[in-house]
Formats: sequence, structure tokens, C-alpha cells
Amino acid sequence: MGLIDLKYNMSSVQGRFKHLSLSQEEYSRFNTKVLGLGDVSKQGEHIDALVAIFDLEGFTSFCNQTDPLLVVPDYLDQMLKWLFLHISENFKKETVGNDVILWGKFPFYTKFLGDGILFLWDTNGLGQASMGNIIINLYKTCVAYTEDFLPEASKQFSKVPAKLRCGVARGQIIAIGGGKDFVGPCINEASRLQKVSQLSFAFSKRGFDPSECFSKTWQNEFIIKKIVVRGLGEDVLVSILKREYDALPPEEQQYFQEP
Repeated sequence: MGLIDLKYNMSSVQGRFKHLSLSQEEYSRFNTKVLGLGDVSKQGEHIDALVAIFDLEGFTSFCNQTDPLLVVPDYLDQMLKWLFLHISENFKKETVGNDVILWGKFPFYTKFLGDGILFLWDTNGLGQASMGNIIINLYKTCVAYTEDFLPEASKQFSKVPAKLRCGVARGQIIAIGGGKDFVGPCINEASRLQKVSQLSFAFSKRGFDPSECFSKTWQNEFIIKKIVVRGLGEDVLVSILKREYDALPPEEQQYFQEP
């Protein structure tokens, strides 16, 4: 998807100048088909979704080191395999015979974003407790990156991204190209929330009831604050980790208001 290998030539113009050229057939290959989305004009299916976006803090610096082609592919291969394995293991409650008993659904759609990854869950039929399990799984993944993956990766690579951040939101998304991609304000919201201050984890309060999502122990891990999210044009109630908020310097805490 998005990759197009055109066969360029060098052609003379007026017998003097050389210019890049394409055959008519090659020239016509540059069109919307390269996106691999099919007919985007067809009415797309609306889906109530839970959106999670992971982002690697410091990935740009990691890619700017000397000879990044020697380290970036290997790091991404290891990190992505670890990420999917960790999420799947966290969803596994137990194995009974040939069946794997789960705490919750896997996402129905994933997409690599260059310095992170998008996950989409269909919330149809999911109760608050099930969505709470998804949120805890995502949070535990951020923690495990710092505590488990980072120390091992730092033995192999320099300037390893120091933090895996995650933003979560609920809302309606629209399938385009027959479900090959998705758009919706909640995707943008999740993207913004993973960049809030110096936090590693935040989720929009909209569509989540912490008293039903979490046990008392987990409820005490989160606090609700009101923030202005750039690009959304409105105040957003977000749940963030109390310990991360308490660790912020006073000048950062002032951006978080009581609801």
C-alpha cells in the first residue's frame, strides 16, 4: 500500500537537454490506486470504536543517528514483535485444552504509523468492564516497555526511544475503501492524548465510566482532569495516572484543571 516503483528514463528535448521521462503507461500509474483503498467514494460503514495510539518518544532522534539503516529496521522488528506478544499475553486469562480464554477482544484493525501504531477495537457488545480490561492492558504495555523491553534493547542499540506513550479515546469511526482504512475525530483525539505534557498514558473520559471499568484498586490509580487539547477546539476530560501527575513540575500541572 502506497509503494509505487516507476520506471524512469532520460530523454532528450530538442536534441540538447536531458530530462526525466516516463512512458505513457508508467505515467498513468500514478493515481489514487497506489493508496490501495479501492473506491473511497462508496459510503463507509460506521463503527463505534475504542482507539489506541502508541507512540515511541524519541524515535526521531533514534533515526537521526549515524547509519540508521543498520539499526532502525532491527529495532522496529524486535519492538513490534514484543508489542504484539505483550498485548496478546495480557489478554490471555488461561489455556483450557485447545482454547485460549481471554480477558477481552483483540483489536480488529492495526496500522503502523512510522513512529507508532494504531489499534482499533469494535465496542459493539463490549461492556464497561471489558473496555476497562483493554485500557489496563494498554497501560501495562507502556510500563513493560520501560521496565522490560528498554533495558534489553539498550544493550543492542544507542539512543533507544526511552518511553512508549499511549492515548486512548472512544467514538464513531468511518470505514473507507471497504475497511482498508478508517477516519474519525476519536482517532485524532487519541493521537493528541498520547502527546499530553510528559505523561505516558491518558484516555478520554468520554464513553468510559471508571466506577464500572475498574476495580477499586485501579480506580485509585487514575485521576480525572480537564485539559485543552490542541486541535480539538474544546476542553476534554481525561483520565491520567495519579503518580505521573504528581511527578510533573508545577508549571506543567497548571495545564490540568479540576473538572
